[in-house]
Amino acid sequence: MFAVSPRLQGAGLGKVILMEAERLARETWGATEMHMTVISVRDDLIAWYERRGYRRTGRMTPFPYGDERFGVPQRDDLEFELLVKELA
Repeated sequence: MFAVSPRLQGAGLGKVILMEAERLARETWGATEMHMTVISVRDDLIAWYERRGYRRTGRMTPFPYGDERFGVPQRDDLEFELLVKELA
């Protein structure tokens, strides 16, 4: 799970953390691809990741309704979309 406090968004912190996670995955584990899931209705967030080289796959997984580790959903149409980025 990755999030930046709303009051700190726009300062570049998310970009720095994401770049460091990609570097560590590549250098420590030899990863050639980064995978993540994002709530599919978060168009602004998906666009942010796309600007950083991630691409939408269209592969969806259900949102875990009833598991409050993911928050208490305010709508019933949530699902996760897989985003992928080549690291090599």
